[in-house]
Amino acid sequence: MSIWWSLHLRREAASVPLARRLLLGTMETAGVDPDVSYDLSVALSEACANAVEHGGGTAPGAVSGAYHVTAYLDGELCRIEVTDSGPGFVAGRPHRPAHEDDATAENGRGLYLIRELADHVHIANKPGRGGAVVSFDKLLKWRKDAPLMAV
Repeated sequence: MSIWWSLHLRREAASVPLARRLLLGTMETAGVDPDVSYDLSVALSEACANAVEHGGGTAPGAVSGAYHVTAYLDGELCRIEVTDSGPGFVAGRPHRPAHEDDATAENGRGLYLIRELADHVHIANKPGRGGAVVSFDKLLKWRKDAPLMAV
């Protein structure tokens, strides 16, 4: 079984729950275990929130008001990729929470949460055109009554 979808979203806060609900609905329909679905939906929300906050276009020809989300459920794996057209990540700067030692910090924990909730995370800049790419994978677990369970 294989399912994929792609969204072109405006960089507005309202787009984050839209992407999350689409992912949760897809996983529920396919029969993915609710705990796995929840973990991936939180990770997706964090990646989208980062794109909304930091993904404004600065590169020539960049669309400053948009970002993209693509999700693949293929066999036993889900891969999600969020791309934007912002300045990307600063070279040589580690991708970790800005306030790693401050448990009360309200910002700077998105990438950390994504790393904790997913099995494999790749964070990079888009080649050539500018912007960030955050992709993450998670092995899927299925409900016993899963209608689209991977065989």
